Amino acid sequence: MRVIGGLWRWRKNPLRRTTDLVEAWVALVALLLIVVAAPVVGSLVGAVAQDSLQRSVRAQHESRHLVTATVTRKLDRAPLDPEPDTTAHDIRTRVVAAWTAPDGTRLHDTVLAPLKSPHAGEHFRLWTDSRGHLVTRPLDSATATTHAVLAGLGAAMLTAGVVESGRRLVLWRMVRRRYAGWDQAWDRAGPDWGKAGTGS
Repeated sequence: MRVIGGLWRWRKNPLRRTTDLVEAWVALVALLLIVVAAPVVGSLVGAVAQDSLQRSVRAQHESRHLVTATVTRKLDRAPLDPEPDTTAHDIRTRVVAAWTAPDGTRLHDTVLAPLKSPHAGEHFRLWTDSRGHLVTRPLDSATATTHAVLAGLGAAMLTAGVVESGRRLVLWRMVRRRYAGWDQAWDRAGPDWGKAGTGS
């Protein structure tokens, strides 16, 4: 990592400039922030995300219910599966089905059933809210934890990226200032170069 590369500037050297020492301190501070602050930020973000997602998991499991539906009839064509949590290998067939909501209401609608060749009277399970309206499967605890871990890792990486960008910005400004100083020195000395009696 380039942050470590700036630390060599601490060694004793008669040609070492003040800016070299400043660059070494900037590199050390950046390294400490990446090693210490980035994991702390990642842990905090991950913990907050985990808490929020687990509350969401509990709320979804309380408000969504798995009910048994009965196939009334199969429909000819199945549209694209609108459920984001199904995979390409899930078999879904469009059917008209009837089910009883948790509040006792009897409902029927066109749904996608996880049956290869459904027949009237065949049963399958689907998720509904308390009034029997179709909902997606509730988020499970393991998936929520995975999302929280990814959020924490992303926050840690973002923090490290911001610190490294800040270090590069500071060094860029120092180098520009150094070049401006060299340009001024060149302008002062340049016109005399090559003239007789200037010691060139």
